[in-house]
Amino acid sequence: MKIEVLAKTDSHNIQKSIISKIKDLINIKNLEPGDKLPSERMLSEKFGVSRSNVREAIQKLEFYGLLDSIPQSGTFVANIGVIAMNGMIEDILRLDEPDFKSLVETRILLELKTVRLASIRRSEEDLKKIKESLDAYTSKVLDGEDAVQEDLLFHLAIAKASGNSMMNTFMLTIIPEIITNFEKYHVCDKGLAQRGIKEHEAIFDAIKRQKPQLAKAKMKEHFSVLYQYCYKS
Repeated sequence: MKIEVLAKTDSHNIQKSIISKIKDLINIKNLEPGDKLPSERMLSEKFGVSRSNVREAIQKLEFYGLLDSIPQSGTFVANIGVIAMNGMIEDILRLDEPDFKSLVETRILLELKTVRLASIRRSEEDLKKIKESLDAYTSKVLDGEDAVQEDLLFHLAIAKASGNSMMNTFMLTIIPEIITNFEKYHVCDKGLAQRGIKEHEAIFDAIKRQKPQLAKAKMKEHFSVLYQYCYKS
């Protein structure tokens, strides 16, 4: 576990270093909106890091709207002023890795909204996907297997059914960190997983019947134990 944490910290520090160097490169070269950055290969050689490290840093800057990657063309400086860009990158570099409590709070806020929207907007295809995820989760739990990923796939299916692409994107962004923390802290023990089956079924039923307030209430009830877990200390 200690090795995992150290590896993750090293990766985070490398990413921050690359982002800082990309900022310096943009300033030194006086790159303006629309100007092209050197290729990933050239940046990896220049910075002495792997191409995958460079790619992750570029993707993060893309997420914040500071770079634009165009397939077959390259990566370009986004249409934002240099002063604003430098300020935003400094803010990004100051960001710490989210703690588990913050992830849980963010997830709860997102999902109380997405489940309500899903119950209003869901299609028959959406219902099918949610049910498939629910069945996969139930099967693993009843077999006594770890079902963390199936649990989160159920919630991702609901986010997709909400019809809000940004909320879906936010969920996809925080899911890997949530999976890591669930497994690290053993949040989903056997008792909670068994209870989760009934709670998932209740959420699915509310979405199927298109009852937004009921769906929100059932989701809130589903998160009550997780919320208490995070704040019991």
